Amino acid sequence: MHFIEFFEQITTLQKLSWVFGCLFSCWLLESAIPLFKHSYNKWKHDGINLMFFSLSALINLIIGLLGAGIFFWIEETQFGLLNWVALPVGFEILIAVMALDLFGQYVIHFMLHRVKWMWKMHMVHHSDTQVDATTGTRHHPGDYLTRELMGLLTVFFFGIPIAYWAFYRICSIFFTYWTHANITLPLRLEKLLALVLVTPNMHKFHHHFERPWTDRNFGNIFSVWDRIFGTFIYGNPKTVKFGLDTLDGHRDEDLAYQLGLPFNKQIKTDY
Repeated sequence: MHFIEFFEQITTLQKLSWVFGCLFSCWLLESAIPLFKHSYNKWKHDGINLMFFSLSALINLIIGLLGAGIFFWIEETQFGLLNWVALPVGFEILIAVMALDLFGQYVIHFMLHRVKWMWKMHMVHHSDTQVDATTGTRHHPGDYLTRELMGLLTVFFFGIPIAYWAFYRICSIFFTYWTHANITLPLRLEKLLALVLVTPNMHKFHHHFERPWTDRNFGNIFSVWDRIFGTFIYGNPKTVKFGLDTLDGHRDEDLAYQLGLPFNKQIKTDY
């Protein structure tokens, strides 16, 4: 299949082109149909978030080497659920995508909010007081590494081929920027999409500065996980205030302060 061949052989340049294409498209939409009229220096704000992106890119190099070994081993040993059960390719891709979204995103995201040392890393992502598309790239290196390792564990146990994994990653990149983007969509369209998919309005509630809203809407691509596990919430996103009530919002663009959050004993958490 050309589909599988393409994602088996997708290059780093093609991935980067997709990343910046999605980000640039969201920037255009944020200018054309903004949800909030943010009064901030967008270049400075986005520059800080892209600094986190550069750190994540370095971690990707490590994950890429580790992942290559795992994919080779899976192919050689035929280990994992998808290798033990004969299914049509379409069903295999669907299972792989759903498994990666459930375990590699929803479950680990839930844990990042429940385990104290993980939450202190994840606070960096939630500390952004002006949420826009680049907030999707704003992850503490420890947070990002934890997510990536969970993704590889999912690959390992399900025996997911590299093509399916690459396809999911491409889809995930789009949703990362789109769901964080400062855009407004027609309400009927938003609600219709939110029946199955995570939407910008839906994800804005996850970035509310206080609980219980912060601990809702953990999904990455599919909203069904939040609906199934009782963490779904929806309403008027214009009532949302971004940031965290336990942090100094004025320091959300202080890179050194943000990187030090997991080690800052003065920061109080509920976990």
